[in-house]
Amino acid sequence: MAKVRKSLATLLLAAIVTIATTTVCFASAATDQNNHQVAVFSGGCFWGVDAVFKHVKGVLNVTSGYSGGSAATAHYDIVSTGLTGHAESVEVVFDPAQVSYDDLLKVFFTVAHDPTELNRQGPDEGSQYRSVVFYSNEDQKKAAEAYIAKLNKSGEFSHPIVTQVVPLTHFYPAEGYHQNFCELHPNNPYIAINDLPKLKLLEEKYPDLYKP
Repeated sequence: MAKVRKSLATLLLAAIVTIATTTVCFASAATDQNNHQVAVFSGGCFWGVDAVFKHVKGVLNVTSGYSGGSAATAHYDIVSTGLTGHAESVEVVFDPAQVSYDDLLKVFFTVAHDPTELNRQGPDEGSQYRSVVFYSNEDQKKAAEAYIAKLNKSGEFSHPIVTQVVPLTHFYPAEGYHQNFCELHPNNPYIAINDLPKLKLLEEKYPDLYKP
C-alpha cells in the first residue's frame, strides 16, 4: 500500500475536517441481540485480513477500519503517516454457534498475518500495520493471551509473538473504497502477491473452517 506523506499544515487541516465530519463508532458490544459476537483484529493491511475472515464459516460480516486512535484521525490519509495511534483493523461479526473465538484466533495468527513482525507486515512498514488483538471483554482477553502463550511455547514460529492484546475502545469503519477490496480487485498486484495466497492457505490448512 502506498505511503502518503503530508505536510504538517495539511495534516492539521485534514484533522479539522475529520472532526467536523466523522461519525464516531463506539466499540461494539461483544454480543448483540441475536447472540452474534464481535472481534477486532489488526494484522497489517486490512485488505488481506478482511478477505481471509470473509472466507471463514460462521463469519457474518467483516468491515475494514481503524482502531487505537481518535475519531479526528480515523482517515486513511492521516492513518498512513503512522502518527495517529491507529492500526488498520477489521471488525468481524460472527455466530459463536458456528465458529468459536478460539477458531478466529487460530486463523488470525496462522493465516491472516505473521504475528512475529513488529510494526510491519510484509512490504508495509509503520505502527499502523502492527499486530493487535483488540478485545471486547475479559473472555476475549484471556483467550488471546492464552493462545499467544501456547504459540510461543509450541515453537511454531522461530521468533517471539509481538502481537499486542489491548482493550477495544472504538472501531471506525474505513472509507468505502477499502471495503471488500480483495474480492473487488483480485487482479491488483498487491492483492495477487500478498493476499490471494492467504486464501489458498486458509482452504488448505483449515478446510473445515473455509467457505468459498
